[in-house]
Amino acid sequence: MSLWRHRDFLSLWAGQSISEIGSAVTKLALPLTAVVVLDASPFEVGLLTAAATVAFIVVTLPAGPIVDRFPKRTIMIICDAARLLIIGSVPVAWYVGLLGIGQLYAVALAAGACTVFFDVAYQSYVPAIVARDQLADANGRLTTTQELAELTGPGLGSVLVGMIGVAGAMIADAASYLVSLVALTRIRHREPRRPSPPPGRAGRRSRMRAEIAEGMRFVLRHPILRRVVACSATSNLFSSMATAMQVLFLVRVLGVDPAVTGLLLAAGALGGILGGVLSGWLARTVGSARIIWLSILVFGMPQFVAALAHPGWSVVLFPIGFGLSYFAIVSFNVAVVTYRQTVCPPELLGRMNAAIRWVVWSTIPVGGVVAGVLGTAVGIRPTLLVACLGTWAAGLWVFFSPLRRMRDFAGEPQVTGVAER
Repeated sequence: MSLWRHRDFLSLWAGQSISEIGSAVTKLALPLTAVVVLDASPFEVGLLTAAATVAFIVVTLPAGPIVDRFPKRTIMIICDAARLLIIGSVPVAWYVGLLGIGQLYAVALAAGACTVFFDVAYQSYVPAIVARDQLADANGRLTTTQELAELTGPGLGSVLVGMIGVAGAMIADAASYLVSLVALTRIRHREPRRPSPPPGRAGRRSRMRAEIAEGMRFVLRHPILRRVVACSATSNLFSSMATAMQVLFLVRVLGVDPAVTGLLLAAGALGGILGGVLSGWLARTVGSARIIWLSILVFGMPQFVAALAHPGWSVVLFPIGFGLSYFAIVSFNVAVVTYRQTVCPPELLGRMNAAIRWVVWSTIPVGGVVAGVLGTAVGIRPTLLVACLGTWAAGLWVFFSPLRRMRDFAGEPQVTGVAER
C-alpha cells in the first residue's frame, strides 16, 4: 500500500509535522515574550534559551525506558495535551497580570521535556505502522517536515507576532498542539502494553537504570551502530561550530546586511529539505547501506566553498556550501534512522533511540564553546573552515567500517538485547 493511502502513517505524519512547527514557533515566541512583555535582560533571555534545551540532555535517557514500556501513540497524545496546557498558560497568565520570567523558565523546561518524549516516541513508532520496505520513504517524509518546521517556524512566529501580537502568537502556538493531538487520535494501530517494573520506589529506580544501560549497551556493542553514533556525534560537534560562526561570518566578514542574512541562511537550509525529499530514492538507487558513508564523504565534500565566500558576488558560495552540507546530513540521518529501526528489536527501540540521541546531542553545546574559543584565537573564517573539515571527516567513522563492503541492509537480522549482553 502506498504511503499516500496509509491512514495511520498520514495521521502520524500530520501530527508530527504540526507538532514540529509548534516547537519551532515556541523557540522564537518564548524569547519574544520575555523581551517584549517582560523587558527581560540579555542574561535572562540566555537562561531562557538554555532552559529550552537542557531537557535534551537531562530527560532523554529516562525517556527511552518509558517510551518502550507504554504505548507510543498514547505518549505522543499526552505530550501534545501537556504542551497545549503549558504553552497556553503563558497568554492566560499575561491576561490576568501574573506573568513572570520564572513562569517562562518553567514553561521552557516542561515544554522541552515533552518535546523529547514526543520525538523519541514517534521515531520508535514508525516501524510499528509501516512495512520494512517503506521505512526509508516514511523517514524521509518525516525528516522533510522536520526540516521545513525548522526553516519556517521562526518566520511563522514573526508573522504571528506582527499580526496578532505576542500573546496571540502564544495562543496560536498552543492551538497547534491541539491540532496535532486530534491527528494522532485518528491512528487505528494499537500497541500491547509492556510489563510493568517491580513494585516499590527502589525497584522502579533499579529497573530504570537497568533499562537505560541496556539501551546504551545495545548501541555501543553493535559493530555498525557504534560507528554511526560516533559519526553523528562528531558531525554534530563540528556542525555546531559552523552554526555558531554563520551569522558572524556573514555580517562581520562578508559585510552582508542583517536583513539579507536570514535569506542566505534560509537558502542554505533548503538543501536539507531536498535531502529529505530525495532520501528514499537515493537509498534505493545507491544502496541503503552505501548511502550512509557516501552522503557525508561525497555529497558533503563541496561544503568547504561556504568558507571561501568573499564580499561581492561570491557571497552565493555560502548558501551553496551549506546547502550541500545540509543535503548530506539529512540524507545521512534518514538512512541511519531507517537502519536502526530495522536492526533493533521493537521492545528496545525507545531505549536505543534515547541512548543515541543523548550521545549525539551532548556534543552540540561543546561545539558552540569550541567555536567561540577558536574564533577568538584564530579568526572567524579559519574556524569555519575547521568546522567544515570536521563535519566532512566525520564520515570516515562509517567509511572504515563494515558499511564500506555493503550495498544494502536488506535481510540483515535483528540483534536481540540478550545477545548483546
